[in-house]
Amino acid sequence: MKPLEGLTVVDASTVLAGPSVGTFLAELGASVTKFEHPKYGDVTRSWKLKSESSESTVSAYFSSVNYLKDYKKLDLSSKVGLKLFLDEIRSADILVTNFKNGDAEKFGIDDDTLQGINPRLINAKINGYGEDSDRVAYDLILQAESGFMSMNGTPESGPVKMPVAFIDVLAAHHLKEGILLALYEREKTGKGKSLSTSLYDAAVCSLVNQATNYLMGGHIPERIGSLHPNIAPYGELFETVDNSIITFAIGSDTHFKKLCRVLELTNLEEDGRFKTNQDRVINRKELFRCINNKIKLLECEALLRELEELNVPAGKVKNLEEVFRDKEAQNLVRTEVIDGIETKRTTSVAFK
Repeated sequence: MKPLEGLTVVDASTVLAGPSVGTFLAELGASVTKFEHPKYGDVTRSWKLKSESSESTVSAYFSSVNYLKDYKKLDLSSKVGLKLFLDEIRSADILVTNFKNGDAEKFGIDDDTLQGINPRLINAKINGYGEDSDRVAYDLILQAESGFMSMNGTPESGPVKMPVAFIDVLAAHHLKEGILLALYEREKTGKGKSLSTSLYDAAVCSLVNQATNYLMGGHIPERIGSLHPNIAPYGELFETVDNSIITFAIGSDTHFKKLCRVLELTNLEEDGRFKTNQDRVINRKELFRCINNKIKLLECEALLRELEELNVPAGKVKNLEEVFRDKEAQNLVRTEVIDGIETKRTTSVAFK
């Protein structure tokens, strides 16, 4: 038996953050119904790659965060649609929405109304910039305005967004935590509640060490590619003799000494420029040159195998074709037929 079996969820959200929460709950056993406008549906049904059929009612993007759901069409602006929706709410445990500011009141489904109909309801909401903001929120704009783009990229590239809607993913995780906490509290009180998270709050709260580097040290990060501002070598990219790209996450002096021994560069261990992590951060360009000259003579798999045996964090930079060759990644793929089309996505439940 799955942990959330017996729970009923109404997913009235669109795009990525909200629907991914619905999928998470469905994978844990909840019965999830996704309501979409009969004419427009979830906009991501139309967000298609060039290679996807223009006639299909689903897209890969839509499929990525919609799984194990029942799909129903419903227009909240009509009396019939509103009645059907409220009938569902009467017996629901959780409602997930990402309405624009004012829409809940416009449709007559504000917090007080919903709690009056179903006092046990957990009303979970995602918004862009807070419940009182009218701003339209897209992940790209949040990445820009929360500092992520300013740090991401290289000096040559300029600001670069991350290649997934990462702020949506982060906000979804925060809402999941809120929902699970509300379920726990309801076991003791018998009462539901309304809770919300914003993309903006989730983004800024996820700046973690970069935020603290600024708050404590006034440090404004520059674009340094995959490099880490506090650790070296960490994120430098090295090309092996067989044209593979590898990288290291050398987080301790012990790791550094082991790396030097594998590369037969033991002279670097006692070099004053590289003796401590802070020394290595200061002199990381010189360190890169020393290591790179050796690595470009070595084969990728043999080098990584030797480092793995010594528990030195290192890895090959893989494309997605290479990623999904691995059995471990294949085990995380979930398949479902939606509207007659076989869809695939990775699981939203990464714990066991």
